[in-house]
Amino acid sequence: MKKILSVLVSSLAIVILISCFIKATPSTKKTGESYIIKAIKHPKDLWFANETVPVHQHDIKERVDREFLVNTYWQSNGLLLIKRSKKFFPIIEPILKKNNIPDDFKYLAVIESGLQNVTSPAGAKGFWQLMPATAKEYDLEVNSNVDERYHLEKATQAACQYLLKAKEEFGTWTAAAAAYNVGINGLKRRLEEQKVNSYYDVLLPDETSRYIPRIIAIKEILSKPYDYGFMFDQKDLYTLPPHKTVQVDTVIQNIADFALDFETNYKELKILNPWLRENRLNNASRKLYEIKIPTEKAIVNN
Repeated sequence: MKKILSVLVSSLAIVILISCFIKATPSTKKTGESYIIKAIKHPKDLWFANETVPVHQHDIKERVDREFLVNTYWQSNGLLLIKRSKKFFPIIEPILKKNNIPDDFKYLAVIESGLQNVTSPAGAKGFWQLMPATAKEYDLEVNSNVDERYHLEKATQAACQYLLKAKEEFGTWTAAAAAYNVGINGLKRRLEEQKVNSYYDVLLPDETSRYIPRIIAIKEILSKPYDYGFMFDQKDLYTLPPHKTVQVDTVIQNIADFALDFETNYKELKILNPWLRENRLNNASRKLYEIKIPTEKAIVNN
């Protein structure tokens, strides 16, 4: 009988403890006490490269709204883009300006690569996702030893030349941006087939259909991050390490040794010069290259 009473008392104690725990735990079903997903209120007037976005059209409104939702609620990616933009926009912006390309096109690089030296399934590489033939057309060196699609300054210049050509062909920066994705000939063919002359009036593959709305959403979020819930301090943002530039017009037999000669190492030098693809620079033609050299040890003071 004592054993039975003991079991009953123990069971009752467990039930009471569980009940107290449940009462003490906030309910995830109550509005205001859990993570809230809400519609994004984006501006009614949107612009790309000083060209109006016709959000009064039903399909354009929905396409733009989709990109605001996707890119606002993909919080980790959004915050990384904000951090990287502080590091790389200062390189991209003056090159766009020099070529009379609207500043908004820096966001095209963001959606192309996330401001990383990535490779697409089709073989496009670098921040601007240039294909080998396009890169060579605009005087970039592309081979197993040197791939200037990974050279941010030179790749940005090549992208500018392509965009200027597309703008001349279509007459608007919006169409030029779309052509960067689908190709000049691809966009021209679709406009002619459908007997329209505007990006916003042509039916395009899903990727290109989302392309301009995605740039617009990223532009709005990155230029006004606090309005979309992204909180950070300036010290949270990324910056380029201090460096200098040296000119080289000879063969470099071993880049690791070359780095040591400048009191740095192979990793730090390659991070600043990702266009150097191997542990040597062949340079049979004695071309003049500019190589960035770290001037301080890669240590961050928090």
